[in-house]
Amino acid sequence: MIASIPSPDVGTLSLGPLNLRLYGLMVALGVIAGVYAAARLLQRRGLNPEWAVQVSTAGVPLGLIGARVYHVLTDWKSYQGRWLDVVKIWEGGLGIPGGIVGGVLGGLVVIRLRRLPLRSLLDTGAVGFPVGQFVGRLGNWFNQELFGRPTDLPWGLEIDQEHRPLEYLDTETFHPTFAYEMVWNMLVFGLMWRVALRGRLPRGHLIVLYMFAYAAGRLWIEALRVDPASLLLDVRVNIWVMGGVLILSGLFLLLVTPRRRRAEASLEPPAPVGGEDAAPGEGQDPEPGEAVDPSTDDSEGDAGSDERSAAGEDPSTARSAPA
Repeated sequence: MIASIPSPDVGTLSLGPLNLRLYGLMVALGVIAGVYAAARLLQRRGLNPEWAVQVSTAGVPLGLIGARVYHVLTDWKSYQGRWLDVVKIWEGGLGIPGGIVGGVLGGLVVIRLRRLPLRSLLDTGAVGFPVGQFVGRLGNWFNQELFGRPTDLPWGLEIDQEHRPLEYLDTETFHPTFAYEMVWNMLVFGLMWRVALRGRLPRGHLIVLYMFAYAAGRLWIEALRVDPASLLLDVRVNIWVMGGVLILSGLFLLLVTPRRRRAEASLEPPAPVGGEDAAPGEGQDPEPGEAVDPSTDDSEGDAGSDERSAAGEDPSTARSAPA
């Protein structure tokens, strides 16, 4: 090989008596990066960035549980005879589809209890998830996992023999599919951020666009992988899952999103007549970076709750107005 990407010699970082698994460290840094990206989007929309932290208190732990459950369910054969290893998440094995489902469910609990704006916070997940995945996928490099079929391309990834599939013991370099997914996630993030600031989708629909974009990339990346995986009709289970996500999210964007946009347009105030001046920005989409009045946000909570939260006040502790 003229050129190739080496794999790390170690997967741990020693800090005195502590030995940190670099896989787990990357996952933790990914969580922090994702929450920060979500908070930035809230801030750009004129909403309370602390909502992202509040939602993560339940979304992160349930997301980790969901990711592990998905991995075990789709790769249960590898745990036969060693079921106690199921809890060893620091050794790798987190399924992103399960993490997204668990994270969203955990976030919904906080949103419901604190009466936060549901649709706006769903949008923040669309920018937070790809950023977190970008950082977290680096952990697969330290574990020498999630690589693809053999390749002699200059960016081929060197894999130690003990980590290679049995049929490829004599092969040294493989497609770095984890790196392909990192690049794809950054492209998805750029698209989500641009669409979010332009305000061209109804609130709450950005998360569906993220699911569509991520599934489209994950499909071709998954097709390159050669690591052991559960099969359904001789096809990797993840390919079936991503194909289903791609179709369902695509149908939603094609059929539901246009109807929602037309419905929102019909509710906009009519254009001023008789020479009267319209209020600044009335009936218009916000320009990129323009703050949005939180009281107009489509929310599960009432408008007063959003206003208090945008000002930094926790709506769950605010006094109710007299009837």
